Amino acid sequence: MRIGLILAEALGGLRRNISMVISVVLVTFVSLTFVGAAILMQAQIGTMRAYWSERAQVVVSMCSTLSESTECVDGAASEEQTAAVKAQLEDDALARLISDVRFETKDEAYANIVDQLGEDKASLFTADQMSESFYVTLKDPTQSQVLVEAFNGKSGVEQVTDQLQYLEPLFSALTVATYIAVGIAVLMLIAAILLIGTTIRLSAYARRKEIGIMRLVGASNRFIQTPFVLEGVFAAFLGSVLASAAVLAGVHFGVDGYLRGRVAFITTWVGMKDAAIVVPVLIGIGIVLAALSAGFAIRRWLRT
Repeated sequence: MRIGLILAEALGGLRRNISMVISVVLVTFVSLTFVGAAILMQAQIGTMRAYWSERAQVVVSMCSTLSESTECVDGAASEEQTAAVKAQLEDDALARLISDVRFETKDEAYANIVDQLGEDKASLFTADQMSESFYVTLKDPTQSQVLVEAFNGKSGVEQVTDQLQYLEPLFSALTVATYIAVGIAVLMLIAAILLIGTTIRLSAYARRKEIGIMRLVGASNRFIQTPFVLEGVFAAFLGSVLASAAVLAGVHFGVDGYLRGRVAFITTWVGMKDAAIVVPVLIGIGIVLAALSAGFAIRRWLRT
């Protein structure tokens, strides 16, 4: 097979259909950019979930003088009630699930209120009005419901809070955004596949006399089809390279340059290493889809 002749035919086809080629490049660029964004968003969700799952705690808050729950009708939790909760946490049934327990006194709770609200607002409260709390870190954060069920309704316990539940709405919102990006990417990829097929058929029709001559001189179907496949692959490759550049630029300027310094509660972000892993995936998707679409289109056209 004469490679030089095949490449010349492919470049000639690209020049003849330059407007369609630009359309393929742009559609491929947009669709693969959404694919890359969806991959990175899912990676970000996984990173955040892993980070916060290791640090999220179950908080067992004891009754205070300000508590209004039905378990606190007798006022602040007594020393015996606090000791009973501590003993239950140290019991073998729960201790095997726990990696660490920190007890926060009323004075420590008041100091935290001062840090959060400032001296002026914190002066509305006193240390005696604060709740004592047990901050429990689990070996497996998915077992938090065991602690919630163990202490909910227990005398002297105002409430049991799983801190990880506050982050679930954020994870859910990011997951929905990922699904939206994937949906748009799929639609755009379908458009790119159809556009590549249309471009190849138009290119084949414009060169129908040349193809007829090739058949008369005994050229094989592979020799005839290869230049058209290369046209589609080349256009999709350009689009995937642009999409890769957009993903890298988005992470570099958007994540590293902007979000990382402005969103303080998220300490782990996807970085350039993650974006670099996505790049070959995008290029591979673009090339494979283009080769399949162009090959199918030219084979179908040659059979007509």
